[in-house]
Amino acid sequence: MTQEMFDLTGRIALVTGASRGIGEAIARLLAKHGAEVIVASRQLDGCEVVADAIRQEGGNARALACHIGDMDQIEAAFTDIAEREGKLDILVNNAAANPYYGHVLDTPLPAFEKTVDVNIRGYFYMSVYGGRMMRDQGKGVIVNVASVNGVTPGPMQAIYSMTKAAVISMTRAFALECGGTGIRVNALLPGLTRTKFASALTSNDKALAHYLEGLPLGRVAEPEEMAGSVLYMVSDAASYTTGSCITVDGGYTL
Repeated sequence: MTQEMFDLTGRIALVTGASRGIGEAIARLLAKHGAEVIVASRQLDGCEVVADAIRQEGGNARALACHIGDMDQIEAAFTDIAEREGKLDILVNNAAANPYYGHVLDTPLPAFEKTVDVNIRGYFYMSVYGGRMMRDQGKGVIVNVASVNGVTPGPMQAIYSMTKAAVISMTRAFALECGGTGIRVNALLPGLTRTKFASALTSNDKALAHYLEGLPLGRVAEPEEMAGSVLYMVSDAASYTTGSCITVDGGYTL
């Protein structure tokens, strides 16, 4: 397997939730391999910081404000991409919501609705709009960032875990129906990663110690450790890979 198989020069990549954490790590790695990266998240300022860092490292990037829980913003984002870039080769659905950490029986309706709107409806319509652009050009790659919680529900994270299970199913459904159009669709299933998003667990010493007891690698992952699998999935090295869910969890699901 040669380095050229991971060359993304000339490809346009949209990464959501890219202002920090796993999304930022993915955006920066794709840029290092030649992709022109659209750094997207709810707040433009955070995206600008990441895009500027990519440019300072010699890469190509721009910032785009897009809240994937808002259908109008999704439509506007793809209109903007069609007008400015004219194509989309790579879509990484990484933005997610997990506003409630507590017992399933006490789940507030607003938290339920927000989690579903972002993690299911948002991923679905991002994939629909992105997929239509890719269908028109005859090729493209979509990667959904799911979670090991979609396989083994996390305690006190019921609705989040349910939505991530839906993302896994969504990945397979899109892969099944879009393969004939030249679109590949795969998913990354991260384990516990040191991000602000996961701070409810990583900052809880008792819960974290319990989690690490059964973890073969015995430590929390860093965001950069997730990005390599995404690089594989969007590259020519994975040209025959679709409908797959790659688990990167330090052995948690064992």
